[in-house]
Amino acid sequence: MQHINHIVVHATATKEGENFTALDIHRWHLQKGWSGIGYHYVILLDGTIVPGRPEYWQGAHVKDHNENSLGVVYVGGLDKNGKPKDTRTDEQKEALNCLLYELKQRHTDAEILGHRDFSKDLNHNGIIEPSEFMKDCPCFNAKEEYKHI
Repeated sequence: MQHINHIVVHATATKEGENFTALDIHRWHLQKGWSGIGYHYVILLDGTIVPGRPEYWQGAHVKDHNENSLGVVYVGGLDKNGKPKDTRTDEQKEALNCLLYELKQRHTDAEILGHRDFSKDLNHNGIIEPSEFMKDCPCFNAKEEYKHI
């Protein structure tokens, strides 16, 4: 893997409270024709951090930005009706904070972003606004929330 420029936070786009595993995500990604799970880490509902793709393998989680990034996903991201929502449990929030801190210690100049932060600035004003998000993922402002790390 190349130098890591970004640590990217994702949501699985599954409904709040529905429990899925790294193996489930691995199967979903195989069904898409990928070589397996595209994320490097998965955070389960109970806050357990499960390794996905090894860090030395290029991820498959942000089109055109996989070569220099690590992907971290939490299970959830949709409300009971399938609409985008920050569904992180307290345990997931704590685990995500700890994992990002650890990753940032190893990749000191990597920027922590949400998947949505890779959207295009369609109106060219220098700001990627909510109306320009290609996806809502991870359904909260990861760039702002983790800027202290």
